[in-house]
Amino acid sequence: MMFSKNKRMQAGDAAFSRPVIGATILVSGIALLMLSMAFAISVGAADIDFFTVWRSIFDYDSTREADQIIVSLRLPRELAAAAVGAALAVSGSIMQGMTRNPLADSGLLGLNAGASLALACVFAFYPSATYLSVMIVSFIGAGIGAAMVFGLGSLKRGGLTPLRITLAGAAVSALLSAIAEGIALYYKLSQELTFWTAGGVSGTNWVQLKWLLPVVGVGIVIAIMFSKGLTVLSFGEEIAKGLGQRTLLTKTVLMCVVLILAGAAVSIAGAIAFVGLMVPHMVRFLVGTDYRWIIPCSAIFGGVLMVLADTAARLVNAPYETPVGAIVSMVGVPFFLYLARRGGRK
Repeated sequence: MMFSKNKRMQAGDAAFSRPVIGATILVSGIALLMLSMAFAISVGAADIDFFTVWRSIFDYDSTREADQIIVSLRLPRELAAAAVGAALAVSGSIMQGMTRNPLADSGLLGLNAGASLALACVFAFYPSATYLSVMIVSFIGAGIGAAMVFGLGSLKRGGLTPLRITLAGAAVSALLSAIAEGIALYYKLSQELTFWTAGGVSGTNWVQLKWLLPVVGVGIVIAIMFSKGLTVLSFGEEIAKGLGQRTLLTKTVLMCVVLILAGAAVSIAGAIAFVGLMVPHMVRFLVGTDYRWIIPCSAIFGGVLMVLADTAARLVNAPYETPVGAIVSMVGVPFFLYLARRGGRK
């Protein structure tokens, strides 16, 4: 009884953890994101100084070649990278809080694979689909992947444990990815699907951003609105109910947000894993367990990670591009093994 009461007090006090540190980290992260994007726009096949970047954004002249490169190619690409990173990081932080599973991530729990399968079906049966149609189909595919993972993980007695969710996610992801590859081979779509499998934001244009940025922005805003409830929910469903929270509403809304963010990210950048796994852990180490700080900080630092990964993908083997998914995985796989090893010890 005393233990339950202490847990409730801890959950109630979590909303006030490290506010000064959280605000400092958030402001620093925004500044770092701006600097990362400016650096990313400046470097490449044509090196451009910061003054030219500033002038091109705020005083665009279509007759200047540098302005065309920046505004037509590099700026939408880096905005897409920041939005994708934010979407993946926020969806990962929500899933980790809801499931209380430190290994939760949209790429590890079948959402990315489900969206990729849906994209393969679109390429095969409706190749002239608009980007809005592609995004909607990605949402549906992510939902199917999540339903399969949670359904498979809850078959045995004892319910959804972190280990079962992770194993079910690995199995469902392998199955859906195999089906997607089969469709691509049968309909000779391997080249189109390879881009989505490897991951990347090259070729992103303003038409795509017109849909991507509002969707990701609304998803993050809703996540922030429900972040206090997520903080309480992260301490356990019994404690949340004891504090009077409507857990079903909170979980339903947040799961919809995860599907929207993961689907939007996959529709523009393909299947990129580990961003949603790593960033929330790093942010939680800095700002504590309050999701009112974790979610906005995850959005900012997820954007920073993706912008830097995209920049490295362009520079590692210039003039050729390395898949962004491979760059992120070089850091993500060791981080995943570290978390799995630490969880095994506990």
